[in-house]
Amino acid sequence: MVIVGVSVELPETIVRILIERARAEGRPWEDLVVSSIIERLRIEDPDTRAGIYLEMCRRFLREAEKKLAEGDYVQASEKGWGAAAEVIKALAAKEGLELKSHRDLHAYVAKIIQRLGDEELRRLWAAANELHRNFYENWLPPDLVRGYLEDVKQLVHTLERLLKH
Repeated sequence: MVIVGVSVELPETIVRILIERARAEGRPWEDLVVSSIIERLRIEDPDTRAGIYLEMCRRFLREAEKKLAEGDYVQASEKGWGAAAEVIKALAAKEGLELKSHRDLHAYVAKIIQRLGDEELRRLWAAANELHRNFYENWLPPDLVRGYLEDVKQLVHTLERLLKH
């Protein structure tokens, strides 16, 4: 699958509502749009859903790297968090599950850690959450943002292997 860029002009009110809702839900606006489309189009095939979330994960990782190189640590942080959340959603989708909240994400990660007996995943997930917090608080030094993004890449790599099974 390939992500295709599409330009759509939306009324300012819709854009404002979209951004406000995404921020209130603690997720990138792109994730809100994609999740809404999946729901509206009733895409139910687990492999298709997992593939969509994995594509979003990879896109967020690319954007995080770009923002990091530009010195935009706040956006790099948010895209890093988005990548982590999307790979978790991909794994859940592969199992026929849908995660709709932070609570769902955290509960599912706890199940994965328990199932695999891999405590390193807890640390990697915590790094992703530090990036998410930094999006709101903007206090992490650049070196920590870089390091946490490396942790997110490791998390993604580990969970991508699970998706292949």
